[in-house]
Amino acid sequence: MIFPDDYEVFDFSKGYDPKQVQQFIENGKRAVGGYLERRRNMYLAPQYQNKRNIHMGIDFWAPAGEAVYAAFPGEVVYVRNNAETGNYGPTVVLKQAAGENELFALYGHLSVKSLEYSKPGKIVEPGDIVGWLGTYKENGEWPPHLHYQLSINDPEEADMPGVVSPEEAEKASSIYPDPRNFIGPIY
Repeated sequence: MIFPDDYEVFDFSKGYDPKQVQQFIENGKRAVGGYLERRRNMYLAPQYQNKRNIHMGIDFWAPAGEAVYAAFPGEVVYVRNNAETGNYGPTVVLKQAAGENELFALYGHLSVKSLEYSKPGKIVEPGDIVGWLGTYKENGEWPPHLHYQLSINDPEEADMPGVVSPEEAEKASSIYPDPRNFIGPIY
């Protein structure tokens, strides 16, 4: 996504109000949300079991339909619509080189048309379109945003745990590194 210089940094450690976030986006504003942030009152869907609230990626909040671009060269390896409420909705995972190793990048909360656009085997270069942000109804019932997460392990599917419990956070952070180490200090 192309972000302006004057975006906001959301802090959900004190709570989350989806209506406020949606209104913010509808006003044409952009924001990022943090890695390893403990988020209150955000992950209420049954799969989170009221235990998982440590965020393992970076969120980029922007209007639905906004183009999402590859950050690094890679290959689309997995796509799936994780359609249940509170999940990612349409998701694309790229395999990319990180020095001598592989790194997997999850692009979550996309539009359904993104799954037709980015099929497994597609090669992308930095700046190529991966997909578009999905609407509330198609992206797991979240205000439009991109969840960008990295993994040193092959997830073997278009899914990664986007939030973990506090007890899992240290181990998870060794598998799912801070994206800022690769894309730069965006907050």
